[in-house]
Amino acid sequence: MIALTIAQLAHALGGEAHLAAGDTPETVVSGAVDTDSRLIVSGGIFVAKPGEVTDGHNFVGAAVANGAAVAIVEHLVKSDAGAEVTQIVVGDAIAALADLARHVVAQVRAEGDLRVVGITGSNGKTTTKNLLARVLEGEGETVSPKASFNNEVGAPLTMLRVTPSTRFLVSEFGASAPGEIARLAGLVDPDVGIVLMVGMAHAGGFGGIESTFQAKSELVRALGAGGLAVLNADDARVAAMAPIAAERGARVRWFGRGSAAIDVRADDVVVTASGTSFVVTADGESLPLRLQVLGEHHVMNALAAIAAATALGVSLAAAVARLETVEIAERWRMQPLGSERVRIINDAYNASPDSMAAALRTLAQITGPGERTVAVLGAMSELGEYAEEEHDRVGLLAVRLGIQRIVVVGPEARRMFLEAVAQGSWDAEAVFFATADEAYDYLLGELRDGDRVLVKSSNSAGLRFLGDRLGESFS
Repeated sequence: MIALTIAQLAHALGGEAHLAAGDTPETVVSGAVDTDSRLIVSGGIFVAKPGEVTDGHNFVGAAVANGAAVAIVEHLVKSDAGAEVTQIVVGDAIAALADLARHVVAQVRAEGDLRVVGITGSNGKTTTKNLLARVLEGEGETVSPKASFNNEVGAPLTMLRVTPSTRFLVSEFGASAPGEIARLAGLVDPDVGIVLMVGMAHAGGFGGIESTFQAKSELVRALGAGGLAVLNADDARVAAMAPIAAERGARVRWFGRGSAAIDVRADDVVVTASGTSFVVTADGESLPLRLQVLGEHHVMNALAAIAAATALGVSLAAAVARLETVEIAERWRMQPLGSERVRIINDAYNASPDSMAAALRTLAQITGPGERTVAVLGAMSELGEYAEEEHDRVGLLAVRLGIQRIVVVGPEARRMFLEAVAQGSWDAEAVFFATADEAYDYLLGELRDGDRVLVKSSNSAGLRFLGDRLGESFS
């Protein structure tokens, strides 16, 4: 975090400072901020976040032992084994974390040359964030989220990593309910807002696709006059956000694969087991690009990154060259494991109806003659009343794509298996297992040379660890 005195820190938080021995209101703190006491390092600031399972106030002592200089608390915590630390008492630790992020970003903006990019969408946020960060890092100091730090805790923690020399802050905005993106975007007032797609991810929390549209459009509404909305021209709901941008006085930059993508477009897309090649055209200039990240759906994520980067002054040639160095989007996202003999694609960190369909299509596209497609599928979470219908659709799609072996894991995903059996005409090509361990034992004996295996589920289903085990077993 940038350097602040304890008095400045308390003022930014709207809290009351209780000083430890040796500290004064003018004592300067500048360590990293975290809500996990295990990650606190010397000089760090620990936010004692109450939780559903445990309470961060119980770990103030552990944070001090790791070197915390300040603890942000909702009530004073007695010293632990003689260890003392300055505590700033606030009404709500999570709200205080947001207030601190807002203060720090505003100060860096005022004193430096910081540009902020916000990314949202039902799918593709983390991949786009990583691709864009790779491109911008070549231009100057860039801060972007670790993993999927995109909620009320993760997003502010990312924002607090900016320094006076940071040129670009890339923020990923996720949400499971209306209003969340507006609150997060309001902390940084983004210069550029990227909207990737409006799909069924988290539809249960939003209450349907139209409510999802309203939630994702909150990022465009957060743009100010002179801001830039980078919109997916191929998604009708995203395209419908253009009038919102105009109302805000923001410009629109279009990306996509269709004729409406007048600013950044992809043509001649070729998908292989080693990546995806296409020709990208940005503002009339065309260059070939070979993306190592598996999956045709990542073409759109690359286009979004290019659209934002070139608007921020990066040349198309530099953007292409840097994107070609990205090997995987993120761990557990279309991650190639195993070997050429049995290739495992571990994509089990997140799943929605759209991303599940994209991953299954990729599996079908990259499997050559003499090779067999195997899909290991688990549940998609946060679909609410749409869960049964959407799981049925996945089972049907797997059959229509001709996936040769469908392995469904977990009771919540059983509808995929039942639909695959109902729609298929084969003998035992679809199987069901209640647990990942049972599926692993089956797959050890079932997989053979030439198999191309997709492991896909939501994080909560835990199949990412099954994918890791299979990758190790067939490496």
